[in-house]
Amino acid sequence: MGKPTGPIRWQPLPRRNPSCTSPCVLQIDQKQFNKILDLIESGKKEGAKLECGGSAMEDRGLFIKPTVFSEVTDTMRIAKEEIFGPVQPILKFKNIEEVIKRANSLEYGLTAAVFTKNLDKALKLASALESGTVWINCYNAIYAQAPFGGFKMSGNGRELGEYALAEYTEVKTVTIKLDDKSP
Repeated sequence: MGKPTGPIRWQPLPRRNPSCTSPCVLQIDQKQFNKILDLIESGKKEGAKLECGGSAMEDRGLFIKPTVFSEVTDTMRIAKEEIFGPVQPILKFKNIEEVIKRANSLEYGLTAAVFTKNLDKALKLASALESGTVWINCYNAIYAQAPFGGFKMSGNGRELGEYALAEYTEVKTVTIKLDDKSP
């Protein structure tokens, strides 16, 4: 379980904007760009095996190549921090209980994705993971009807769905004591 079966490769997904030809991912600002590159460097220095990517696209602005690390351990920054960029750490595991324990030991819990043919295992993981959203055999599937937000240090409240309405509502109670003569 958890072991790649061959060389790790990536290929660009179909683009929403056909005029975009870059296989890289644009970052929102210089601060986020630098943070992701710093995390990539920490992965290299801490001993993770760089499978692909691992750098910015030269002379093209704030673009970072999709990056995959294998041989990642729980103590590495790329395994502990929310990256919000095109970096995928791969960690080996022995059983589902280990996956649950490791995932829930993190201080973050925004999203999780489970890929398996075994629906019972997927549902067990979805129930046990301390994550605001769990995707099964898909990723980043966001629907306006479904609340989105994290657990623990990930996010504050919920977006989307009926739960999001509470985030934009101020509840007020007004109590009036009327004298006994009032109709």
